[in-house]
Amino acid sequence: METNVRYNSFVAVGDSFTEGMSDTLPGGSYRGWADLLAARLAARAPGFRYANLAVRGKLIDQIADEQCGPAASMGADLVTLVGGLNDVLRPHCDVARVCARLGECADLLARGGGQLVLMRSPGRRGPVLERFRPRMEELFATIDELASRHGAVVVDLYGSRALADPRLWAEDRLHLNAEGHRRAAEAVWQALGLPAEADWDAPLPAEAPPHWAARRAADLRFAREHLVPWIGRRLTGRSSGDGRTGAQFSAESGRAFWIGPADDANPGPVTGWRQAGA
Repeated sequence: METNVRYNSFVAVGDSFTEGMSDTLPGGSYRGWADLLAARLAARAPGFRYANLAVRGKLIDQIADEQCGPAASMGADLVTLVGGLNDVLRPHCDVARVCARLGECADLLARGGGQLVLMRSPGRRGPVLERFRPRMEELFATIDELASRHGAVVVDLYGSRALADPRLWAEDRLHLNAEGHRRAAEAVWQALGLPAEADWDAPLPAEAPPHWAARRAADLRFAREHLVPWIGRRLTGRSSGDGRTGAQFSAESGRAFWIGPADDANPGPVTGWRQAGA
C-alpha cells in the first residue's frame, strides 16, 4: 500500500474498544486508538472530518442495527469496524450467527466505497483468553474471509506479542490502557501503509513480577470494582452502554455528525475538535 495515501474523512464503528476505554483523560472521558488515529490523519488532510459512533457494551446486533446504517450514509474515505467480541465472551453465544451479522455490517459499509478496516482484537494473557480462544479464532477467521471479499485491511492485534502483556491493560482487565491504545493506533496507521513512527509491537522491558501480596490485592480490587458489577449486569440483562450513543451521534435528530480540528487553518498536531460546520 502506498505511503502517500491521504484520507479526508474517517468513521469508526464498534464497541468499548473503539470508544476508547480505558484510555482515560484527566476529565474522565475516553480517547483511545480511533481518536488518536483521527488526529494523526487530520494533520495530513486539511478539511478532515471524523465521527466515532462506537458505544461500550454493544453486541453485534446493536452495532449492525444502530451504527452501520448511519456510518454507511456518511460516505467516509475510511471506515473501521470492530465488533462481535462482546458476544463471543458471553457464556452462551451462537458464533455462526455473530459472524453472519458481522458480515452484514461489512457488506453494508464496504458498499460506501471507502477503505474498510477490520480488526483481530487483542487479548490479555490469562485464563479468560484461553477459555474463549476457540470462539475468538472462529470470529477472526470470518474477519479474514470478509477482508478477502471486500479488499479490507485487517489489523492483527490478536497476534501481537506486546498487547498480550497485562501491563498494557487497564485495571478492569478488559480494555487497553493509554499505552495500549497508542500502540493500537500505530498498528492501524502502519496497516494503512502510512510511515511508521514506532515499533508498535515492541515488547515492554522485562521487570520482576509483583510480590504475591500485591497480586492478591490487585485481584481483590479487580473483583470488587469490576468483576462483580460486570456479573451483576449480565444477570440483570443490563449493559454498560444502556442509554448511551456514539460521541458523534445525536439522539435528538437520530443522525450522526462530523467533527473536525478546532483550528483547521493551521496544519500540525490536532489539539481539539469541533462539530463540522459549527
